[in-house]
Amino acid sequence: MAMEMKVKMKEALPYIGMASTQFAQVGLMIVGKKAMSAGMTNFTFVFYSNTLAALILLPSFFFYRSTRPPLNFSLICWFFLLGVLGCSAQLTGYTGINYTSASFASAMLNLIPGFTFILAVIFRMEKLDCRSTSTLIKSIGTIISIAGAFTATLYKGPQILLTSSSKPQNYLHFQETDWIIGGLYLVVDCVVASLYLIVQASVLTKYPVELIVVFFYCFFASILSAIVSLFMDRNLNAWLLQPGTRLFTVLYSGIFGSAFQVSVMFWCIRRKGPLFVAMFHPLGIVIAAALGIIFLGDIFYLGSLVGSNIIVVGFYAVMWGKTKEDKVDEDKLTRNINSKAPLLEIKDAETKI
Repeated sequence: MAMEMKVKMKEALPYIGMASTQFAQVGLMIVGKKAMSAGMTNFTFVFYSNTLAALILLPSFFFYRSTRPPLNFSLICWFFLLGVLGCSAQLTGYTGINYTSASFASAMLNLIPGFTFILAVIFRMEKLDCRSTSTLIKSIGTIISIAGAFTATLYKGPQILLTSSSKPQNYLHFQETDWIIGGLYLVVDCVVASLYLIVQASVLTKYPVELIVVFFYCFFASILSAIVSLFMDRNLNAWLLQPGTRLFTVLYSGIFGSAFQVSVMFWCIRRKGPLFVAMFHPLGIVIAAALGIIFLGDIFYLGSLVGSNIIVVGFYAVMWGKTKEDKVDEDKLTRNINSKAPLLEIKDAETKI
């Protein structure tokens, strides 16, 4: 009985892990918005969170010192490119959240699989076979997701799920123009994040030590965000980490937003694969809507609800197409192996004769 419970708990761990990463991701959006409301700029917030994450991940050099591959200039350049893309995605993402809401931003993140598919086709990492059912479904799903994003951005609609915690200034904050600007920033964030994922996949084939790759990403992102911050905002008050909201948000983002979330996601990818990880993204919409209303007094609009549902439909269409494509590739590989097996048996027989 005890052994059976242990096996069931082991099987449940990836599900618990991915659910916890969605809470961590949504929490990161909420504390990021809270920090910017307290006078912290998105530049300094990104700098502090990545610096703390880099310090947390620094011991990985000692853990992997005997097994990690050697570093060279070419790899450092790839790590720097990851830092550029990651820093750009974070800056545009937090700007978009500041203009809109955490629930809206969480819904927009589901555009990433569709944009990744488009960029993979552009860079010829994936073939666009119009006769293939999986390719057709992925293409349709991408179009549906983009249509949902534009619906949520351009159509605000009446307020729903309004609670007593929703503050009157939120009505003034979420002006129509701000909502559209924020939506466009989040679309750019998704495009850059998709490009980041493609580059990350390429980097991990060259240097398959995830924690060290993430360390360099955080290291370069912190340097780049500091440089950008010095040019864009020279107000020294934005750099102050006063005890309270600012210090808490930086600690949360560095520990849970970067180190914890990335580590758990990589662990789940190794256990269950990337598709399993991707399937949990829509859960973030529900979590973000609930926590945003409770802790920030966010107002949930009908346009966000309709657009989010459309995006999720497109998201699952892309994921279904990807699953079908992977199964076809797996079947082809199995058939090739089976077709070669009799030839190997004949050669073995001839050798024995």
